[in-house]
Amino acid sequence: MRWRGLLAAGIAAVIAGPKSFAAIGQWAGDAGPDVLAALGAERGPAEESTYRRAFALVSADVLDRVLGAWLWTRAVQAGERLIIAIDGKTVRGAKNKNGKAPHLVAALAHGIGAVLGQVAVHEKPNEIPAVRDLLKAFAGLAGAVIAIDALHTQSDTAQVILGRGAGYVMTVKGNTPTLYRKLKKLPWPAIPSVSAVSTGHGRRARRTVKVALAPAWTEFDGAAQVAQLRRTVTKKGKKTVEVVYLITSERDADPATLAAWVRSHREIENRLHWVRDVTYLEDKSPVRTGNAPRVMATLRSLAISLLRLNGHGNIAAANRHHLRDPQRTLKLLQAA
Repeated sequence: MRWRGLLAAGIAAVIAGPKSFAAIGQWAGDAGPDVLAALGAERGPAEESTYRRAFALVSADVLDRVLGAWLWTRAVQAGERLIIAIDGKTVRGAKNKNGKAPHLVAALAHGIGAVLGQVAVHEKPNEIPAVRDLLKAFAGLAGAVIAIDALHTQSDTAQVILGRGAGYVMTVKGNTPTLYRKLKKLPWPAIPSVSAVSTGHGRRARRTVKVALAPAWTEFDGAAQVAQLRRTVTKKGKKTVEVVYLITSERDADPATLAAWVRSHREIENRLHWVRDVTYLEDKSPVRTGNAPRVMATLRSLAISLLRLNGHGNIAAANRHHLRDPQRTLKLLQAA
């Protein structure tokens, strides 16, 4: 089986839910010759060991670039303004002999649910330059808004985003203490607020947002507004309150819009990382050889993206739907 056939069969299998090379091989064996031929696997199903060797040797960087570029075109075709959340995740189940595991930084299109790009870093602190590299790799960012967490609230990152024609909304927490203290001292009690309530995963969250013009001392290129975001979360009768601050280059963004953009960062946790962990059991995966852990993570993200773009809200249910009939997966890929 040629590499493209192996990759296509691997993608198709992961869409149907298999979580290991053994399960991928079993899916290919059950798919039938017509489905495999349409996927480019004219020689029939491959063994588990074939997938294991091939995925361990493939260039994960090239695979991420190619798939990211293709998914970018799909997201652009959706016709919405792109709000892109960026965050990292460690593939904990893939620790090597030295106890290190791949750490992947992904960009997710808010609302659409498609992964637009992914890069690997050796350790979490290296996320900062990795995010800048990821932003530079996108085909075009004009008009997009990048939502990133406090780790990446850096003036250099703001410059990269603005240089690509995009806007930003950055979270300010205690890891930038001077800026945090200055923002905290602004006259927030005198500023009108907007609140919204959301529920899910057994919790109730109230978000209250206040917005003001950005003071000159923020010293972030393009900074137009600052905001205070208060989150009050109640879960199992216990209430927690968190106050963070925001900096955005978007002059016309109202409080409700800013709150929605910040929630997009939580979306990457709930709609990507959580699904890979809970539905695909990524952190329990036995795949550890060579580039295979990262390749499998890429295929999981791709499968989630394709299913989201196809209108599926529940990925576990979508896996089961496609597992029952390989022709369904083939039609999804042919229409993608």
